[in-house]
Amino acid sequence: MATRYWIVALPVQSADGATVAAAKTALWSRLQDSISRHSFDTPLYRFTVPDLRPGTLDSLLALSDDLVKSNIFIEGVSHKIRRQIEDLERAGGVESGTLTVDGVPVDSYLTRFVWDEGKYPVNAPLKETVSSIQSQVAKIEDDMKVRVAEYSNVKSQLGQINRKQTGSLAVRDLSNLIKPEDMVTSEHLVTLLSIVPKYSQKDWLASYESLDTFVVPRSSKKLYEDNEYALYTVTLFAKVVDNFKVHAREKGFQIRDFEYSPEAQESRKQELEKLLQDQELMRTSLLQWCYASYSEVFSSWMHFSAVRVFVESILRYGLPARFLSVVLAPSTKSEKKVRTILEGLCSNANSSYWRSEDDVGVAAGLGGETESHPYVSFTINFV
Repeated sequence: MATRYWIVALPVQSADGATVAAAKTALWSRLQDSISRHSFDTPLYRFTVPDLRPGTLDSLLALSDDLVKSNIFIEGVSHKIRRQIEDLERAGGVESGTLTVDGVPVDSYLTRFVWDEGKYPVNAPLKETVSSIQSQVAKIEDDMKVRVAEYSNVKSQLGQINRKQTGSLAVRDLSNLIKPEDMVTSEHLVTLLSIVPKYSQKDWLASYESLDTFVVPRSSKKLYEDNEYALYTVTLFAKVVDNFKVHAREKGFQIRDFEYSPEAQESRKQELEKLLQDQELMRTSLLQWCYASYSEVFSSWMHFSAVRVFVESILRYGLPARFLSVVLAPSTKSEKKVRTILEGLCSNANSSYWRSEDDVGVAAGLGGETESHPYVSFTINFV
């Protein structure tokens, strides 16, 4: 599937009493023939734009000023949703599927575009149609921000828990490393947990008994080791705990405050399981919403593109509206050749004005793009 398409509108000239429809058919045949002979690998499709309500020239000029900016916004929202879909599919280990509009792949929706008159009446003022599309897309973007923020909040909470469980022994949660038999707690004795630098373990084992006179001999046991530290227990009399902590700190050993509680450990486990369930439910829900919203935004974007073709064609070729709109997907190496073919089919007097490279600024002022051609042309990027 191509990810970049051109939407192009060529002027239609009727002569010798031929109808506009006949002239349009003849131009389409000439374009098909030229593409097949000189750039056969370039897909070519009709892009049917209905007879919309043009309004006055002033209203078209005013509307054209906003078309490019509005297109950037709508296209941007489309890409945001697509990227979010990719992130969610990757997070769930789901293979990326084909994005669709009402069950039709997005590339097919573009190349077989049909205007939805029930949603956008063709006799409505163009400004009203554009405003409706903008409002709908803006609402979807706002809704997306809220939904993504909620999902990100749960991910953040899980991230914090994971960091506590997988980080350095100096900061991580120790509860899943400790067993009941590792801890001694009585009226007079208590077990402390010491975080010992990995390369100071010999020093710890040689010195911990002498850090205070009331340390139980040979009571230290290594429970765990990571890349930086080792976790040791040490049992001593409760009355010397504070002194022992001071002396241990002076030697570079960190005594972690810890109280073994099966209830607290079970509570943390249940909290983690619930967050994992919540995250998966929210990921699935957000993904389904993104699929539906991408469909809605893409459809709106294509209708907006049809309005752009209509407005720019009238401003370029004049009234009544007589143009042939098509979709092409040329490869990079074929672009120059296809541009030459399209230019060769422009015999309209108004179009010849745009052939000068000095008139790029004027073209942009009429809702065009940075590049200037003697025909209406703009690019649709799917990604």
